[in-house]
This record gives sequence, C-alpha cells and structure tokens, in this order.
Amino acid sequence: MFKLVPAALALAALCSMSLAHAEELTGTLKKVKESGEIVVGVRDSSIPFAYYDNQQKPVGYAMDLAAKIVDNVKKTLNMPNLNVRYNLVTSQTRIPLVTNGTVDFECGSTTNNVERQKQVAFSVGMFEIGTRILVSKKSGIKDFSDLAGKNVVTTAGTTSERLLKAMNVDKKMNMNIISAKDHGESFLMLESGRAVAFMMDDALLAGEMAKAKSPSDWTIVGKPQSYEIYGCSMRREDPQFKKVVDDALKATYKSGEVNKMYTKWFQQPIPPKGLNLNFPMSDELKQLIANPTDKSAEQM
Repeated sequence: MFKLVPAALALAALCSMSLAHAEELTGTLKKVKESGEIVVGVRDSSIPFAYYDNQQKPVGYAMDLAAKIVDNVKKTLNMPNLNVRYNLVTSQTRIPLVTNGTVDFECGSTTNNVERQKQVAFSVGMFEIGTRILVSKKSGIKDFSDLAGKNVVTTAGTTSERLLKAMNVDKKMNMNIISAKDHGESFLMLESGRAVAFMMDDALLAGEMAKAKSPSDWTIVGKPQSYEIYGCSMRREDPQFKKVVDDALKATYKSGEVNKMYTKWFQQPIPPKGLNLNFPMSDELKQLIANPTDKSAEQM
C-alpha cells in the first residue's frame, strides 16, 4: 500500500488549505485574485485628499490611506506583486464606477450618507468636514445669508450642490447656482469673478486656496451647513473585502501613523506650489480616529 510520509502529508494538507482558501474568496477579493490587479478610483483635483502632482502621479492624504488598503489586500491574498491600476473618477462618476465594477474601491473626498449607502458600502470614516464657503476677503461676504441674488458655484454631484439648491428654494434666496465639473473648475469660476462664492467642504476649500495665484486674497467663512464624514467607497454586500479595507485603516489609526499623514498633507508644504494649508486637525476628526465607525454623520 502506498503511504504518504509526514512531509508529503504536510504538503498535501497545505495544497488543500490553499485550494479551500481560494474557493472561499468572494466578491472583490476573488475578482482581484483572478485578474491579478486591483483598480483604485482616484480624483484629479481634490486637494489635499486625492489629486495628480506635476508628474501626473496620484497623491494626497486619501491616497496614502488607499496605499495602506492595497498593502493589506496584497498581504491577505499573498500577492506581493499585485498590479495596482488607477482609474480617474469625478464627483459624478465615482459611485457608478464602483457599483459597475470598473473600480474596486475609491478613496478621495466622498461623503458617507444614508442615500449613498443604498448604492455603495463605506469604510470606517477617514475625515470629518463642515460645508462652508470660500470668498474673496474684499467681497464683504460673511455668511450664507449674504449670497442672496448672487452667483454661487459648487461642484456637480456633491452634497454641497444638494444643500445649496435646497437652501435656494427654502429661503427664496434667488441665487444663480453654477455646478462645475470638478473642484478645480469651481475655484476657477470664483477666481475669475464669475461667482462670488464657492460652497464646498472646508478642507477642500483650503486645498483650493493653496493653489490660488494669491492664497492670502481668500478666506473660508459661514456657519457650516452640514458636518460630513468621508469614507472609502466599495461595492455593497462584500463583507470580506470591507473587512480588509477597515482593518487597514484601523491599524493605521491605532499605530498613530495617520497623524504623520495628516501633518504631511494639512500642516506642511504640499505640491504643486509648496504651500501650507495650515489646517489643524479638528476635535471631530480626532474622535473619529480614536473610535472608528462606518456610520455617516447623520447616523451618529
């Protein structure tokens, strides 16, 4: 009778375990394993979260966190040479491209809210912001009430666009709302005088100020119209992949490495102009890092 020696038995068991593990993979991890690549959705003008530097390389706070997620995927799948491909997304295309499988996950400046949770799943939060307005210091504008009858720009497909349109109707402000294709275009509308204010997340407004011709000419004002938590988005009903994503972020928070990332992007000179956003970490973000959650701000 043929008998397996102990070493052969161990090898057979290992092969069996590997096969079993491969069969257990589902959803995104299965797709990544079979294709040999992971596709990350990136923004090109969400400074300092996700944007292209002068070498057309995706960089930013969210991109550093996305790299941690990719590293955990490589470790989980035992694929150190996994190919990483970046796919450009915008405010309007990011969720459709996640749901249809074009990108496997995206990290940028995407607000986790109840409505979007019906379409995609969100990681534990990675940032918390308030929605405010960017204006010229010479404009005399101090709050949203000063925008009545004026041209106001925001970015299409964002929470700010929805809030601004609702405010216009509810308070009969007669604003002319301009919806630009991305944050860069929104700021260009403001800088060129075609709009007197740009409504968006305060951290993103600080990013736009940093790349202005004269950053000191601008200021962020107004009572926040909402507080929002950013998360990385991925396909729904994929707990296996979501755990890999969440575990990567939680480990980065627990180690304190996230604090170095924050300082790098919000309190030190950043590309493309080497300007400092001087945007200290808020108490809300400190709390989010200390107690990670995938709930939206409205569910807290």
